[in-house]
Amino acid sequence: MYIKSPSRLHLGLIDMNGSYGRLDGGIGLTIQDPNFILYSESAEKGITIDFNENSDFNDTIKNECIKKITSAAEKVIDYYDVDEGFYFRVDSAYPPHSGLGSGTQIALSTGKLITEHIGQESNGITLGKITGRGGTSGIGVFAFDHGGFIVDGGHSRKEKNSFLPSSASKASPPQLFGRYEFPDEWGVLLVILKSDVSVNGQKEVNIFEKYCPIDRHEVELYSHLIFMNMIPFLLEKDLPCFGNIINKIQTIGFKNIEIKLQADNIKQLMNKLTEIGAYAVGMSSFGPTVYSFYDKTNKHIVEEIKEYVGDDGIVLTTKAQNHGHILTK
Repeated sequence: MYIKSPSRLHLGLIDMNGSYGRLDGGIGLTIQDPNFILYSESAEKGITIDFNENSDFNDTIKNECIKKITSAAEKVIDYYDVDEGFYFRVDSAYPPHSGLGSGTQIALSTGKLITEHIGQESNGITLGKITGRGGTSGIGVFAFDHGGFIVDGGHSRKEKNSFLPSSASKASPPQLFGRYEFPDEWGVLLVILKSDVSVNGQKEVNIFEKYCPIDRHEVELYSHLIFMNMIPFLLEKDLPCFGNIINKIQTIGFKNIEIKLQADNIKQLMNKLTEIGAYAVGMSSFGPTVYSFYDKTNKHIVEEIKEYVGDDGIVLTTKAQNHGHILTK
């Protein structure tokens, strides 16, 4: 049995102030590539993890896959009291801590394969609760299930009363607030530079604790830009105006903090994309992945940014994915 799950761009956390009774809330986009492909079959006992012999995964990717698959499998097996083992083989994967949400896709894919083997119905929310994903943002969970452009409603302060990243939060995944089709004619440009700055684990927790709560007026402006500008421009398929709002939200709220903490080469890359005419320039999550969107009128940015980056990073072009994971039995 195979599962293929997407990656996602995390455009921003909406309310990291919480004075109105809710906090968190996320906006994001499901994308086709890179993706995570996992094969599994039942085994007599234990958890065995292998890698496709034709793959060229580095040790960082392999170690993260082993860690996340093992953790998720143990939690799901324990939750459903499963008495059999499982063999897993990773056929496709992408770098962890790059801002593309690999951890959630690995955990949910692992859990989904196990529940399919044992004949148990499950979805991203159920598996997120079991594996401990989605405690701050639900973008990865809903990308796994539904794809598309996603807005989640965050958490009530009755359930979660502290500012923590998903990796450290015990809250359940949030409610799906809105899900929209993303235009097929818009391309997605990803640039992943080599960076000395990596934000995860305790470092990520410390940043949330240090910089939150964000000023209430910034949160109000951020919310207004999303709900009265970004989403309507998306529905109208107005890429220049949609891109202008992407640019604006990089400078306010928690996203502004995420960018300020990144390495200089990431900020220089974002400036370069703006300089060559990109409609939208943003950083996904804590980075280092920088993204843009393009259409036939400004496709030139792809080749120009490839020349700029050279051997200092990876430049990818992809599309939005307006559906969730694919399971093949």
